[in-house]
Amino acid sequence: MSDIANPIEQSKNAPRSMVRIVVWILVIGLLALFGWGLLQTNATRPEVGQQAPAFDLEFFDGYEWNGKTAASLDDMQGQVVVMNFWASWCVECRVETDDLEAAWQKYADQGVVFVGVAYSDVEPNSIEYMKEFNVSFPHAPDLGTRISKDYEITGVPETFIIDQNGEIAHVQIGPISSGTLDSVIGQLLARGG
Repeated sequence: MSDIANPIEQSKNAPRSMVRIVVWILVIGLLALFGWGLLQTNATRPEVGQQAPAFDLEFFDGYEWNGKTAASLDDMQGQVVVMNFWASWCVECRVETDDLEAAWQKYADQGVVFVGVAYSDVEPNSIEYMKEFNVSFPHAPDLGTRISKDYEITGVPETFIIDQNGEIAHVQIGPISSGTLDSVIGQLLARGG
């Protein structure tokens, strides 16, 4: 007997093999679709003009706001809030950090609060990053990524500027510039609360 398979037998098995492959592809596709559906939530990303989701922060050691080591959005009511999501491992965050710090220095005594929210980062790396850039505005870890989930961020950096009434006035995906900060904050301060 020859080691070469019978061509007639091979041609009979070919359709069965194709059917099995197609069935497996369908099963894997349905499982992937089901898994993707489980990951989706009914929450929608907060947009300009909508009320900003509430948040509570416990600042990193050495960082505080108004003498407090913790704060919430309610505590900041009546002020413009610039909330920046960042991480020490984020390359694009390095582009905006100096502009954020300069804007904080410019607007700190004008009713504007800057808050950095460290996304999926470890505290020693976050603190080292803040020291590297001489960041002085308050920063907090996003423990359990609760805040980033509420704000439905798509990555870092992202910045939400919240007006004096707690509504989102601007959403910046990617690095924010000093020009954008000055423009949006200037408009909000001019119109008041």
